[in-house]
Amino acid sequence: MLSNGTVVTGLVHPTIIPSGAVAWTGDRIVAVGPARQLRGEIPAAHVVDARGGVIMPGLVNLHHHFYSALARALDPGTAVGDFVQVLDRLWWRLDRALDRDAIRVSAQLSVADCIRWGCTTVFDHHSSPSSRAGSLALIAEVVEQAGLSTVLCYEVSDRNGHDEALAGIDENLGFIADHQDHPRVRGVLGLHASFTLRDETLVEVAKRRASGSGCHIHVAEDRVDVAESRLAFGKGPVERLDSFGLLDHRSLLAHGIHLESEDYDTIARHDAVVVHNPESNANNGVGQLDTARVGAHGCLVGLGTDGMSSSMLRAARAAFLAHRMALRSPGAGFEVIPQLLSNNVNVARRFYDEPELGVLLPGAPADIIVVDAPPPTPLLAENLFSHLIYGAAEAPVRHTVARGRFLLEDFAHTTMDSEAIALHARELTPALWRRFSQLPWGTRFIGA
Repeated sequence: MLSNGTVVTGLVHPTIIPSGAVAWTGDRIVAVGPARQLRGEIPAAHVVDARGGVIMPGLVNLHHHFYSALARALDPGTAVGDFVQVLDRLWWRLDRALDRDAIRVSAQLSVADCIRWGCTTVFDHHSSPSSRAGSLALIAEVVEQAGLSTVLCYEVSDRNGHDEALAGIDENLGFIADHQDHPRVRGVLGLHASFTLRDETLVEVAKRRASGSGCHIHVAEDRVDVAESRLAFGKGPVERLDSFGLLDHRSLLAHGIHLESEDYDTIARHDAVVVHNPESNANNGVGQLDTARVGAHGCLVGLGTDGMSSSMLRAARAAFLAHRMALRSPGAGFEVIPQLLSNNVNVARRFYDEPELGVLLPGAPADIIVVDAPPPTPLLAENLFSHLIYGAAEAPVRHTVARGRFLLEDFAHTTMDSEAIALHARELTPALWRRFSQLPWGTRFIGA
């Protein structure tokens, strides 16, 4: 039982319980209420102190890149002046340099960070062309051992040749089939971006994937995706996905910045999801998603970190501040931004047989976190977002519980040795960076 905190039962119209508690047995919540009442009703429960913090559901990240963990402080060794160069000279070289050890430790580092910031369900988008086969199973093993829930995919792209793209499809489909009934690990078909995918590749994806299985793809992150797609294929990214039947309720479209109104209408018609990544967008200088405009078209808008970090509350804060800056309005930001975190929960439910994922209610999965931000002013359902943005987003997470298992207790990992992982990463990094430095750039968008 987690006790002695302000309980927030959900991210939409929550019940707020000051001096509250949450109790669970196995992986299910069994009781939520005032702490004194629950301790009387369940006297044998092991009680862990929330120390006045905010007890709330575990967070969901809809777009991460675990493999970015070892890119910290990596020097590409050449000028990087625009988004295409960022891809070609940094990320497309790094993913080719990854071996199985680097994949494993990158996943361990990122998963440890997810736990540290209270993310209990994470959607990861992976690429490792030189160590592709079995890479998703390797990442899944790390996630399972750590205790999180995840939806994984491998990035299909023709930038390294069509045979590599077809092999990427195989990696996805094999993993999806092997984990379709797994309670915590699922798969979705991963695609890089329209401008690196041939028509014949998308035909193969459409032919082989199961109906309604979805895809996880970068869309219009930079204007180059739209321009090059139209130049090479005569259609924009969303038009192409639609023409191949690749838009449905499990399709995750990361970024979606440089699209037209008709594109958002198409996305909304198929109940696909646009995933906003404000920190990464700012870092790459590609622009910011107009979340209010996208929401006005009826699109479901979620939130991700795109490998920049693993803190979802900080990502929500970044989205909020970027929205205000774009509109130059200190009163903006409450139109769509407060819904992003709850939209993530609704999307995650589409991939699991868990209709009560993301709430603290009896019968729901015991995914619970305690943010170490004791409210200094009244915390109410109507002002929850303000407390999250102006307080909790900058606070550490004290406890992370996933499916009833403590993964973080009093700020300390219980399923991972984060210090040993960081040490091992420092030992592996020099060889990885040497391989990186020996790889050329100048990759053609759609390969040879």
